[in-house]
Amino acid sequence: MDDLKSHDQTPPPSHATFRRKAPPRARRSWRYILWAILIILAAAAIVWWFSSRTTERVATGRFAGSAAIPVIAAPVETGPIDIVFNALGTVTPLATVTVKTQINGQIMRIDFKEGQRVEKGDLLAEIDTRPYLLQLDQAQGQLLRDQALLKTAQTDLVRYRTLAAQDSIARQQVDTQEQLVRQYEGIVRMDQAQVESAQLNLIYCHISAPVSGRVGLRQVDEGNYASVSDANGIVVITQTQPITVVFSLPEDNLSAVLKRLRESATLQVVALDRGQNTTLATGTLSSVDNQINTTTGTFRLKAQFANDDERLFPNQFVNIRLLVDTQRDATVMPSAAVQRGAPGTYVYAVQQDDTVAVRPVKLGVSQGEKVAVTSGLQPGDRVVVDGADKLRDGAKVTLHDAREEAPAPAPGAGQRQRRGRQG
Repeated sequence: MDDLKSHDQTPPPSHATFRRKAPPRARRSWRYILWAILIILAAAAIVWWFSSRTTERVATGRFAGSAAIPVIAAPVETGPIDIVFNALGTVTPLATVTVKTQINGQIMRIDFKEGQRVEKGDLLAEIDTRPYLLQLDQAQGQLLRDQALLKTAQTDLVRYRTLAAQDSIARQQVDTQEQLVRQYEGIVRMDQAQVESAQLNLIYCHISAPVSGRVGLRQVDEGNYASVSDANGIVVITQTQPITVVFSLPEDNLSAVLKRLRESATLQVVALDRGQNTTLATGTLSSVDNQINTTTGTFRLKAQFANDDERLFPNQFVNIRLLVDTQRDATVMPSAAVQRGAPGTYVYAVQQDDTVAVRPVKLGVSQGEKVAVTSGLQPGDRVVVDGADKLRDGAKVTLHDAREEAPAPAPGAGQRQRRGRQG
């Protein structure tokens, strides 16, 4: 009992005892708090570093934007500009003739070389003439015989008329003789036609060129029997001098073309190759079709070319430039200055203080690297033709005239920019 009492009477631990055991846990708590503070400070330092870098880049960009930008400028001028319509055309010969025989017979001779140029009337081939010479002889013999019979009948008629006047023969005999003379006259005329037909067949035995032009590949060889029913004929002749080109334009251009034709104007037409780099021939507009194709909304035109050097070939595809009219004293500028964006069609105009301003413009017709301006600019204004991709309204620029030699980096960039706009 005493032991239990003594155990129960053990005094509880005092606050001082707890204070002596607390320090290890407190040190661990302060260590955690210190690490947390260090992590927070490190994160704040990283955020501050990124923020300062961004501010520096923004500041640098603003500084760079405020620097003068080198550009190439060109003046807006007054001058003529052509109204030109472009189209794709097909070279079409004035005449394409399939030479066929007009009589049946064996081909004795071919008198042309494939691909050569021939003139109208040149001999191309010859058919065997012997059968037709015999027909001619026969027709001429028949004619001579019937002419003799006619002469006899005419002599008898004169005699019968004399006897009838003397009342020596009946009038009926005279009438019968007159009809016999007319009958022989008809026979003689038929014989004469047979002779001329035989002579014409002899002419047909010599096949000649009906038009001037260039012959193609021959369709038959010597020794073959030619027939009028042969579909391929002997050879095809294509007229190449002069030659025509048929092309189409949108119906919106019809009024401008007809207006010039009513004024009896001669409209120039230029034919170029596929790349539009080489001029093949220069001619004139010869005719306009009488109706519009409702499916395509276009109308057809035909231009004629002398084609002395034969650079235009039948069925060749060519690019056509039709010069309709020329505007005098138009306001023109380089096409490279034209920009397209939110304001519509605009240019960067250079101000007196070497800054640029956005100028909306309305464009007219274009010719090559020039374009007409109907509103927005005046002659003497300067527009940016190279370096516009770096500009904004009010930007400061350093000018280089387009007619002067530009710095080395600029021409390549300008050409790429112009090619991109053209594409």
